[in-house]
Amino acid sequence: MQTTFRRPPRLALIPLLLAAASLHAAADPLAPTARWSAYTAGRAATPPMGWSSWNAFGTDIDEAKILGSAQRIADSGLSARGYRYINIDDGWAARRQMPDGRLVIRAERFPSSVQGGGTSFRPLTDKLHAMGLKAGIYSDLGRNTCSQAYSGVETDLPKGSVLEREIGLYGHIDQDINLFFGDWGFDFIKVDGCGLRAYGANSAKVRSGQYRALTPVLDLESVGRSDIPAVQAEFTQINAALQRNKPDGDFLLSLCIWGAADVRAWGKNYGNLSRTSDDITPSWSRLLSNFDSAARRELYGHPGGWNDPDMLYIGKGDFDADHLVEARSHFALWAMLNAPLMLGADLRTMPQPLMDIVGNADIIAVNQDPAGNQAVLAYDADDLEILVKPLASGQKAVAIFNRGLAPIDVDLTAEHLKLRGDAPVTLTDLWTKADSTFTKETKLRVMPRETRIFRANGERALAQGIYLSEQPGSVNPAVDGVVRPQVDPTIFRSSFGWTGTKGPGERPMYAGWGGARADSTPYGQAMQIAGTPYAAGIGILANSRLEVRNQRYRRLSAQVGVDDSAQDRKHDVTFMIYGDGKLLAKSKPLRWGQPAQALSADVAGVRMVELVARSTAGANEHLPVSWGNAALFSSER
Repeated sequence: MQTTFRRPPRLALIPLLLAAASLHAAADPLAPTARWSAYTAGRAATPPMGWSSWNAFGTDIDEAKILGSAQRIADSGLSARGYRYINIDDGWAARRQMPDGRLVIRAERFPSSVQGGGTSFRPLTDKLHAMGLKAGIYSDLGRNTCSQAYSGVETDLPKGSVLEREIGLYGHIDQDINLFFGDWGFDFIKVDGCGLRAYGANSAKVRSGQYRALTPVLDLESVGRSDIPAVQAEFTQINAALQRNKPDGDFLLSLCIWGAADVRAWGKNYGNLSRTSDDITPSWSRLLSNFDSAARRELYGHPGGWNDPDMLYIGKGDFDADHLVEARSHFALWAMLNAPLMLGADLRTMPQPLMDIVGNADIIAVNQDPAGNQAVLAYDADDLEILVKPLASGQKAVAIFNRGLAPIDVDLTAEHLKLRGDAPVTLTDLWTKADSTFTKETKLRVMPRETRIFRANGERALAQGIYLSEQPGSVNPAVDGVVRPQVDPTIFRSSFGWTGTKGPGERPMYAGWGGARADSTPYGQAMQIAGTPYAAGIGILANSRLEVRNQRYRRLSAQVGVDDSAQDRKHDVTFMIYGDGKLLAKSKPLRWGQPAQALSADVAGVRMVELVARSTAGANEHLPVSWGNAALFSSER
């Protein structure tokens, strides 16, 4: 990838740290490793739930607002339903003390922090812990934060000299992580990226003399102008500091670089949460953008590391008490995506109808299901989508999302759910709790902006097995075949971003186009090999390696071949199945137009299955391949 911006010389030493990263650039990245390479550190077996100060208060935060929201979570019963993290966002820091570099809290806003001659958040975190809650803090990858870069008001910003106003992690990673998690007792950290984006030598902030220049390595609008290895190196250092300062692993790391630098492909290897989009706003069109940024990344979120389309904005604008349909959709969709359920309203004044929405135990259970499967798009159109999320119980959650302006009569089929069409299917409405039963298909009316969400119970299409696309939480595209990241044209472009209608408008900017997909080719086509369609399977580019966690299944089988959508009609692809690092099955070399080959392997006792598609073309991003009907079976035949 061509890069325009370069990191200062300090990062020349980073390759030593990169060796400890969870994602290793091996000499042959397609060689089996017999291990799961996605992020598993920290405490994120299920998506975290809680509350963050930003959407309600911005930088205008204080102790009373933080504790008041925490108290409402406890008193309302939300804490008992899983809302645990109370996160302090930007605006808490007064300055960096010189010469020792210790961060100082805004004591006038957090009076309990005054401890002798200094400040400490320990009294506040102790109070939250005593309430049965967890505590979160905010910082930035650079020297300075987002509010320092973009706030038009100086009131809540750090004061002092240029160095004293440098409250970000850059140059202080070990010191600050030890302070946050050791001295102050925090359990969660959100790390923003404005410091690596907004302080170039020509920025107004730097030219004013108030801030030092730091060469930008992040560009939200262009993946080609981001220095991806430099950004990954920063997160590598943060992870190393977390391991040193929180060896018990009781932490969460939230990567907040807004879908930039192709993070939608690699964030799963570096943190517990990875933002897939720019900040959400309380508008319907912005919800569409943020939802779309995560909805087709079902194979890039797993237990331990989740896609994050940003916090819930329930309580304001299009999601306030006068817009209950939109608020319910927001909550249901985030639950289906396995997104963090982080409330952002002023909970002290949150109306009860909205509290009832975010407290819906059945929908929370969908989000917190231990299987960790993000929903897969079973039907995908511009105005309507059907999402299906396999649950640990064997049941399915299904959400029908009307994005448009008119009611739609939807045909929901057993095929959408990968259930048998000749057996009854019971739907339980998770809003009304009403039950209904159908065989083969049923018709449901969905109103504009409505999301109807159900728990479905029926007989599985594969009685003795499970499609890999039914367990995306156990399938990791360790290498997805994408060599040159491209912007994804399928993400809704909102006119209600942070710049409004100034400038030329929002252009496609989030990389990820061509990534691995469940039940779809990488570029959104239906899977088909030599004219034979496959409704189930994994679509990925050639020169890829998938990791599959196997739980007591005995056989894996698939119909493999070059997908009909491929532009490359010349080069061979060979498909291989490995079990715990050993080759179990191998196809003949296959080209475009050749029939699929049946590939099967005995995986009894195997813990890690790896599916490799190796091409003679080398790096070729126009060679999609399909693992059609890829499934694990409990019997050998």
